[in-house]
Amino acid sequence: MRPTAHAPSPTTAPPAPRWAVRAAHLATLVVLPTGLWRIALVLGFPAGYTAEGFADFEAPGAKAWMLFLSVATESLALLTIGLVRPWGEVLPRWIPRMGGRTVPPLAATVAAILGAVCLTALWTPLAWWWTFPHAGMTHTGHIVVGLLYLPLVLWGPLVGAVAVSYYRRCTGRPVLARQETRQR
Repeated sequence: MRPTAHAPSPTTAPPAPRWAVRAAHLATLVVLPTGLWRIALVLGFPAGYTAEGFADFEAPGAKAWMLFLSVATESLALLTIGLVRPWGEVLPRWIPRMGGRTVPPLAATVAAILGAVCLTALWTPLAWWWTFPHAGMTHTGHIVVGLLYLPLVLWGPLVGAVAVSYYRRCTGRPVLARQETRQR
């Protein structure tokens, strides 16, 4: 019997471990506070800035950039879920010209690991947010914005851990704990 266009694509990899699924979802959540903060700026709420500091954010170009940045970061974070779902192994059929094709595990893993390294390098300095002066922010705003950005420090490591799990799962490479059990 020929499968219909709506039939789920078969996958050969076992399901993702529970910790990897949780880590993938957490990766999408650590991006959310900063996105919501930027959207507040776009909507005209000073969100921790003084009147003078907020003036730069009132330009249409600045608002467009902040909105784009919020949508882009959350969209990229959502791709992490593909590393624990079947659509990360076989592209959904609704994607033009590519739907139904198998995702090469090495390609997805390399892209995810490179992303994890870049995210880690980009966001790790935020752990020291409070040591840098932020002219144009109120004292309370400085603290709150630092707390909103701090979860981004976890984004890269979470993506990296999920990527390693994806690679092991999709290539059949046994997990270290399983190897130790088999050797006993």
